[in-house]
This record gives sequence, C-alpha cells and structure tokens, in this order.
Amino acid sequence: MKSLIIVLLLFAIGPAALAQKKTVAQIKAELEKATNGPLYVKDVLKKKFVIDTIVVRSTKRFVGLPDSLAYYGKVGKVYGPFHNSKTLVQILAKAPATFNHPGQIFLDTAVFSKHFADSLSDNIMLRIKQGKATFEDMARTYSMGGEGSINGDLGWIAVGYMLPQIEAELDKRKKGDIFKIWTANGVHIIRKLDEAKKDNGFALMMRVFL
Repeated sequence: MKSLIIVLLLFAIGPAALAQKKTVAQIKAELEKATNGPLYVKDVLKKKFVIDTIVVRSTKRFVGLPDSLAYYGKVGKVYGPFHNSKTLVQILAKAPATFNHPGQIFLDTAVFSKHFADSLSDNIMLRIKQGKATFEDMARTYSMGGEGSINGDLGWIAVGYMLPQIEAELDKRKKGDIFKIWTANGVHIIRKLDEAKKDNGFALMMRVFL
C-alpha cells in the first residue's frame, strides 16, 4: 500500500516538477551527455530555450560574452549560469570563416588637411620601408583611430567586417606589404601582418532559461 501511494504521488507531481529539483550542476552534466540538447531541454527539463547564430567578427575585440563563447567555447559544452543564475548556454555547433590580420595607421582628414595627410602618410611608409622606424612606432605616434594604443595591430578580423576596399587590397597583397587606402574619413596605412586564415567564425548556441 505504501509503495502504491509513493507511485501515485510521483505520478501526480509529474516529470516537470521532478526536473525542477535538479541542481544546475546536474542539468549541465545531463545536457552535455544528451545526444539532442534542444529535445532534452524541451521534453525532459521542460524549460524554455532559444537558439541563436552568433558571428565572430574579431578574435581580439569581442563585442561581449556571446561572441567570446562562440570563439573559445567547446561544442557540446554547457556554460553558465549567467544573468543572475537564470540562463545556461550550450554550444551546439561551429563553422569556420576567413579572417584577415591587418595593422593600421589612420590619419583623420577631419584633423589634417588632405594634402598634409597624403604627404605624412608617404613619409611614414617610406621611413618604415627604409627601416628607419617600425610600423608599431609609427602607429603609436601618428594613428588617430584608437589602434595606436595597441601598436596598430587590429587582430584577426572576419572577412566582411572591414572596409571593402581594404579587404580587396589585402587579397592582392602578401604578408608584410604596406599600402594606403583613401576613404571619406582619411587615409588608412595598412600592413598585412599575416596571410588570411580559417578560424571559428560562427556558432550555433542554445540559451536555456532556468
């Protein structure tokens, strides 16, 4: 009789109530073992979830937690909880993208006249090519785009997230080449620091609301 009462109580409570009693650590462990994460969340945990596609634009300057996890996170791994212990994040899949690695010295024509910026950019490039100064030194001294504080190194940037004319020129150049590109804002002295490469560019991520 006692066993029957226990069974009836469990039936009355239902799987959703039982799932709520799982600790966060248990949920994370079971979700990582599940062959189909979204189905497990829906049918077993009875939790709400959202699946997002996250784009990694840069491997040096992340916009926030999502693209940082998209780049560094491991497929299948569950991270969190985040947002006051209310959200878990699981990396469901990743896909590659092509990244460029440019350096930049930017001369702003809102500050300099176009003629002066043109002359200064030629002088900077000549000094670098002649070995009288390094690209890093010139970036720290002259760049007006904020990259001076990081020696002009913009890091690895996904194709599609730089100015099209700069990306087009990078495609034609070899590692170490220096060139300049004019835009409406000024002149960009660009150095191709590395050849383009494939890296983590996209991630399919599931947010589970506890």
